[in-house]
Amino acid sequence: MVVYLILGSNINDREEYIDTAIQSMERTVGKVLDKSSLYETEPWGFEDETYFLNQVIKVETDLSPHSLLEHINNLEKLMGRTRTNTRYSARQIDIDILFYGNLIMYEPLLTIPHKEIANRRFVLVPLAEIAEDYIHPILEKTIGTMLFECTDNSKVHKYTP
Repeated sequence: MVVYLILGSNINDREEYIDTAIQSMERTVGKVLDKSSLYETEPWGFEDETYFLNQVIKVETDLSPHSLLEHINNLEKLMGRTRTNTRYSARQIDIDILFYGNLIMYEPLLTIPHKEIANRRFVLVPLAEIAEDYIHPILEKTIGTMLFECTDNSKVHKYTP
């Protein structure tokens, strides 16, 4: 199954955290077929001085959605992420499942496609770079169209070290 994931980091060596996560997922989740550029993005949903680095990857996996989520949660924990009751906060690594093929799933711990894709430029900009014509299975719009229609005006620009 082809899945799209977004990775983000805004603590310490952001680039290193994302690279390490991708290398680990290549070993445990599946083959990375494509990846966007790195984008520097302002925090969404909370205030923080450090911008995030975000990257979208396209992965081919044999894992079920639940197994994929379990691998992601384990990797985040191994890399030092601690979950708190605060929904949005600074973090070493954050990995979200955006799409799992054309699957539509609504469960308490797992919603696919990710319910906020259309509202977040930090997701849509890197996603459009590698999957502009991909059609959202619920909204029935391409990623490019969703980016064009997105009302989020947060700052998102290609990262240059």
